[in-house]
Amino acid sequence: MAELIAIPLKKPSDVDVIKPLTNVIKSTYSNASNQKDYTEAIADFSKLRNNALWRAFEKYESSLEVIYSYYDQLYALEGKIPAHELQIPFKWKDAFDRTIFGGKLSLTISTLAYEKVCVLFNIAALQSSVAAAQSLDSDEGLKLAAKLFQQSAGIFNYLKSNVMMAIQQEPTPDISPETLGALSALMLAQAQEIFVYKAIHDTMKDGIIAKLAAQAEELYADALKLFQKEIFRAFWDKEWVPLIAGKQAGYRAMTEFYQSLVCKNNKLIGEEIARLEHAVELFKAAQQRSNKSHLFQDYANRAQRNLTEVKKDNNFIYHERIPDIKSLEPVGKASVAKLIPMPEVFSSNFKDLFADLLPVSVHQALSSYEVRRNELVNSEISKLREMTQILNGVLASLNLPAAIEDTSGTELPQSLLEKAQHVKDTGGIQALENSMKELPDLLQRNKELLDECERMLQEERQSDDQLREQFKERWTRIPSSRLTEQFTITLRKYREIINNAVSADKVVREKYENHKEGMEILSLSENDLINTVPTGSAVQESHTVAQLRKLMEDIETLKTERDIIESELKCATTDMKATFLSALAKDGGIDEPNLSVESIGKTYGPLQKQVRDSIARQEQLIAEIQKCHTAFTAEQSGSGSAREMMLCKLASAYDAFKELKGNLNEGAKFYNDLTQLLVVFQNKISDFCFARKTEKEELLKDLTTNLSHTGPTTTPSIPSHHGATSGQSQLETEQSGPSQLPYPTHYQGGMPVPYGAGPNTPYPAYMPPPMPTTYNPYATMPYPAQGSYNPYQSIPPYGGYATLPRYGGNQHPPQGHPF
Repeated sequence: MAELIAIPLKKPSDVDVIKPLTNVIKSTYSNASNQKDYTEAIADFSKLRNNALWRAFEKYESSLEVIYSYYDQLYALEGKIPAHELQIPFKWKDAFDRTIFGGKLSLTISTLAYEKVCVLFNIAALQSSVAAAQSLDSDEGLKLAAKLFQQSAGIFNYLKSNVMMAIQQEPTPDISPETLGALSALMLAQAQEIFVYKAIHDTMKDGIIAKLAAQAEELYADALKLFQKEIFRAFWDKEWVPLIAGKQAGYRAMTEFYQSLVCKNNKLIGEEIARLEHAVELFKAAQQRSNKSHLFQDYANRAQRNLTEVKKDNNFIYHERIPDIKSLEPVGKASVAKLIPMPEVFSSNFKDLFADLLPVSVHQALSSYEVRRNELVNSEISKLREMTQILNGVLASLNLPAAIEDTSGTELPQSLLEKAQHVKDTGGIQALENSMKELPDLLQRNKELLDECERMLQEERQSDDQLREQFKERWTRIPSSRLTEQFTITLRKYREIINNAVSADKVVREKYENHKEGMEILSLSENDLINTVPTGSAVQESHTVAQLRKLMEDIETLKTERDIIESELKCATTDMKATFLSALAKDGGIDEPNLSVESIGKTYGPLQKQVRDSIARQEQLIAEIQKCHTAFTAEQSGSGSAREMMLCKLASAYDAFKELKGNLNEGAKFYNDLTQLLVVFQNKISDFCFARKTEKEELLKDLTTNLSHTGPTTTPSIPSHHGATSGQSQLETEQSGPSQLPYPTHYQGGMPVPYGAGPNTPYPAYMPPPMPTTYNPYATMPYPAQGSYNPYQSIPPYGGYATLPRYGGNQHPPQGHPF
């Protein structure tokens, strides 16, 4: 009786997980407060994958624990890595395909969701193998087999409902919903069969065994209907369908046999004979259908012996009428085998290798918080700097404080000497010129990177268009123009950023030219500076002069306070990680906007008030300075002299020098930061083009192979479930031998298919390109989207589905659970 079917495993391909995992963790968590070296953890993850996926083929019970650990690690990792960032080309071969030349139908998709689907399939398949290998003569073997078959049925049923959401394209036939549904039905029938064995082993009542067998017959009948579908013709192992058909008849026979024993105990001789006759016929049918003469042979012999004896007794003793089998009361069914939902954790001793990584939702919330915080900080700093520039302009136009320090008319004011010394200490005008000479080279480097990105996209698009024109409707992958739409938008955005930076360069150059002469004078030695400034009349001491000196002291105090406020704005921090983790644990989700606004208000509210007070004090001080300066010019005789004009010019040149020095430093940092971003962007495009090139070669090989075939392959074609053909990766027929996709040697920072393009899903909301993190390129020239970029805004990853729900059936996972 016990010929149990074990499902074959999908065969994985070796793939480099170390390089992409290392890159994505470094890029995603580069600004995290708990920067940690995950080199060892990533290496352990790679070893775990290799061990789990290949140990599964040993089909031992111990192999289950290894593959359980790997799946649990995948499950935990997916909740901590942005799905659209990690691109590992996972390649799995079809478990059932037996094409000519020893080839294997395979599918390559670069998502953890696809890897989890395939690992889950192998878990269910390995469970069936371990269950089928159990000794059914022991209680432990029966219990383990029943448990594993029910778990396997639950996993296949879960995959049936969720596989298309996970991969969002045409699956290989083994993981199509129809196949998975049939496998789930088979596993459930075999689990019920084990319960029949268990009841016999425990010598339960004959009536209970009959009901268990009746349910087994019904489940095998359901499985047979699914396995006999036309799409599965020549798909299964040639012995499977006959065996399932044989078992359906056999368990109907078992039902009648054990019910006949009930009749015997109740002295229902006529009914006993009718059921035994029917059982004998069904046992023969089971052997004929399955082409196995030994199937149910022991029970067939018992039924025949019982029938001979009871007929003899009836002929000589009872003389009861034999009823028609169709007129007998049907035997009830005892449904014991159930679909077991997937557990929270498969492994009994699971240890998360990446426990210190933040969940994606927390990381996204922290990134959004940083955006909001940077917006506020940049806005307040901008207000302070703008008002300080206005203040410096007013003072320079009034020649303050130099005008009130010119007590001799021949010696230079002390404030001017200090300004000139500061200019010389910071390199003078020559330092500015050197910095300005660097900007064109930095700009050109960024332009070249962007041009190369555009060239690669255009070359890939032209290649795709050419092949589409050549093969017409047979060229089934998604057009490049559709996949590269977001890349193109990002390219335009970066072009706009560079153009605005060029405008900022022009403003800096103009400011430099306007104040070049004054900065050259400030760069002179002290003696040359004294000789350059004309002489004039001495300042006459008065109450007005004293007032102006007091106001100049207030101005210096105001500027010092602003430096402190700006420093506090930049340095103020709040432990939002703990806040978001607490909210996630408490509510299962994070209300980031409200939590961020509340925290920002507490942290920066007092500093914002200081900014407003500082601006109000400046307005008051400027009014007093202008009033006193009017009185001062009326008292002094040297107003409008050439000396005063020179001093005003030098004061303006000094302010311009400081601004330009800061602007050029920020400009150089801006261009260098932009270079790093463009390198990552270029690598993303390079990865995309590499994946498309690999896909193109596989599809060309398929088309060439198909053209050379004279008839259809033996592998059935599973119909599309969403009415579209995927373009990220195709089903490919490979020649025998270990073939795998080589991983690119450059940085993996993104996605071969950008931003989750799926065959039947609309593009998700546009994700703007990252911006340099500097305050702004040139102080008063903010670039596009300054302070508004959120690199981890909530967008659907590949296929529009972040993850699969963790549970099967109608159960609902906890909110926020990643699978």
